[in-house]
Amino acid sequence: MSLKQSLNKLRKKIANSPRFNNAVEGLLAGYVRFAYKTSRFERTGCEELDACLARGEAVITTVWHQRLILGPYMVNAPTGTRVVSLTSAARAGRLAGQILVRLGWETIPMSSHQRHITLSRVVLKRHREGCSLGVVPDGPRGPARVASTVPLIWARSTGARVFTLAFAQKRVLRLPTWDKQMLPLPFSRGVITCQEWTDEVPRKPTEEQTETLRLSLQQSLNDITDAADAALGKPSEKPNST
Repeated sequence: MSLKQSLNKLRKKIANSPRFNNAVEGLLAGYVRFAYKTSRFERTGCEELDACLARGEAVITTVWHQRLILGPYMVNAPTGTRVVSLTSAARAGRLAGQILVRLGWETIPMSSHQRHITLSRVVLKRHREGCSLGVVPDGPRGPARVASTVPLIWARSTGARVFTLAFAQKRVLRLPTWDKQMLPLPFSRGVITCQEWTDEVPRKPTEEQTETLRLSLQQSLNDITDAADAALGKPSEKPNST
């Protein structure tokens, strides 16, 4: 076996080690918690979302993948409120999902090999139990800020209200990912913005209606994300920009 093959085998063994993954999850979750707690965040437009959660109403929250890491703090659910995030079953998705779990959410890993009807049963069961759903319309692989129809499917299936969310911060760390995922930095200033997406999703939408709704939700998410950036004097980010 060559040195390169040996190193790759060692790398895979480390990456698949539960102890190693637990340590990484703990460190990253601790960092995000520290960065949020030591920064000043202003919440705007969140009153209706807060009211829904306060009275125990299960909702659907959406955020671009780039800004998912602060999801539990953006939603700011009361103690005891359950929020479940749909994440990829791939290694990176599992890592992100477990960080969210450590920050207070639950997670449902989605595998490309999993039957859609099986996943639907799991999600709807959680919703009936009172769980709100956290959905990333452009995750897990992008393209960045291009919405899929997944939030529409769950909005139609559950009848839950849909909210778009975003955060922005004066200083952030950009990861070398397909969407330049943002990590908050400590001792900074930021904003959390929210607005309800109020378009009605028919029980059996046509392809044309589905595309119109998809574009509407995509625009709503872009608008709220741009509003968060603008509140800090930052320019809007062009979708799919690198």
